[in-house]
Amino acid sequence: MASADTLIMVRDVDSLRRRIAAWRRDHLKVALVPTMGALHKGHVALMQRGLQQADRVVATIFVNPKQFGPSEDFSAYPRQENADFDMLAKTGVHLLYAPEVGTIYPDGFATAVRVAGLSDVLDGAHRPGHFDGVATVVTKLLLQAGPDIALFGEKDYQQLAIIKRLQTDLNIPVDIIGVATQRDADGVALSSRNAYLTAEERKKAPALYAAIGAAAKAIAGGADIASSLTAAKDQIAAAGFGKIDYVEARHAETLVPLTSAAEPGRMLAAAQLGRARLIDNVAIEK
Repeated sequence: MASADTLIMVRDVDSLRRRIAAWRRDHLKVALVPTMGALHKGHVALMQRGLQQADRVVATIFVNPKQFGPSEDFSAYPRQENADFDMLAKTGVHLLYAPEVGTIYPDGFATAVRVAGLSDVLDGAHRPGHFDGVATVVTKLLLQAGPDIALFGEKDYQQLAIIKRLQTDLNIPVDIIGVATQRDADGVALSSRNAYLTAEERKKAPALYAAIGAAAKAIAGGADIASSLTAAKDQIAAAGFGKIDYVEARHAETLVPLTSAAEPGRMLAAAQLGRARLIDNVAIEK
């Protein structure tokens, strides 16, 4: 297991590639776990899965300005590199890649990666350009590191679907692995943005997971989809959430609206609770 003495941090692409090339010469399998820092147990689960499936794990920390809208919290997004470094070392990660903005987007940078269709619905409809920023930075990180596998949490389910699509479309030689959402005991999905919740708001937060879980169970049991979605929205609103951006039942791969429980489905929701915009999703299991 790595320690603070053995975990290495690099900030430039050449150093990253040299380390990974040395591992490859030793025939070691490499896993990549991209993050924006402010690490929690959900991130640790990704690292641990990487350690199970590869010989070396590279974590990245980069708060990506291109995925924040003009009214969003880029400047306020939590940054705690020293604490994150210690957590990665204790987890056993081998290399931390923490580039500066200019390393990812140097002067004159003019390219964007866009996954049409998948990027335009759900969160994409409410955060225009967000997933273009995600797709662009993830493509860059995959090409900079060249890992064998890359791991992403299912909590950001739409993001995971987009990354799987771009990997396939661009023939990037890496396996994309989704890791189940990590939750607190009351069901709330772990997220760096949960830190924005007051104590009273945190008590209300489990209602989001409970509502979409009940809707998923109802739809899987043959209930009317539209009625199940309405019931979930009412439950979330009654719990004290503010604006509800969406509560949807979607095809698990294409994210088109679900028309039958016979299809692979996913319940997805996003709603405001105080300063925090919470997102969550659950499978609609037959």
